[in-house]
Amino acid sequence: MPKFLYVYHGGSKPSTPEEGEKVMAKWMEWIGGNQSSFTDPGNPVGMSKTVSSGKIDDNGGSNPASGYGIVDVADMNAAVELAKGCPIHDSGGSVEVAEIMEM
Repeated sequence: MPKFLYVYHGGSKPSTPEEGEKVMAKWMEWIGGNQSSFTDPGNPVGMSKTVSSGKIDDNGGSNPASGYGIVDVADMNAAVELAKGCPIHDSGGSVEVAEIMEM
């Protein structure tokens, strides 16, 4: 079965600890309800650096990653359907879905 990388973009940080608990509960519910599909439920990530030939940008690019996850599902359509339920959408974020190509 193919694996797919979820790259989470955007979203917002909770403004209070209580809001943070609610947001985390939504993530845990989504991941837990799809536990058999997640090879790696992932984590948030910090600001990245973009390295290109002769240049390093500190800003993470035009749409910096805010986290990642890896799912093991039948095909791209299944990966996209699962991503539609991601809680990052509640805070204006998005999920980039890419198939992981085995070498």
